[in-house]
Amino acid sequence: MTTTPHRRDLPAPAVEPDTHPIISTAAGRALAVLRIAFGLTFLWAFFDKLFGLGYATKSGRGWVDGGDVTAGFLKGASGPMGDFYHSMVGDWWVSPLFMVGLAGIGFALTFGVGMRIAAVAGSLLYLLMWSAALPPENNPVLDDHILGAVTLVVLALVAAGNVWGFGKWWSGTDFVRKYPWLR
Repeated sequence: MTTTPHRRDLPAPAVEPDTHPIISTAAGRALAVLRIAFGLTFLWAFFDKLFGLGYATKSGRGWVDGGDVTAGFLKGASGPMGDFYHSMVGDWWVSPLFMVGLAGIGFALTFGVGMRIAAVAGSLLYLLMWSAALPPENNPVLDDHILGAVTLVVLALVAAGNVWGFGKWWSGTDFVRKYPWLR
């Protein structure tokens, strides 16, 4: 006769119950690589725009050189939202907010902390950039901005910062325990 083991006889789960124990180790690592890669793209964009490294931002036109790092993109906005974005060119708050957003999202994703905030802020940024060029060039609805927004939400939902990141530590801090939306 076999008996069903009692709960106390079962091995302890490898992850905390509110995280996602159905994700395999390999999947967790793959999601960590995806998270870090997305984080580094945001950080790269930040440093390119900060210093004008000659990629998306021309040399000598970086933020530290006094360049308006959002003007080119906003002036090129098209579609139904074009006038809205054109009206923001040169506003004092646009470039600082954009730069803080790039740095914060990039840092959070790269290091696996504040994944919920990074997912919301990054998805919002992606959706704003998507709406600045409607309709997308190669598909009537979808483009890489939509896929990026969806990816950031998935990374937050599966607690991707817990693998190869500081997500577990971050979630365990007293401040984040008090305000769990900061995970």
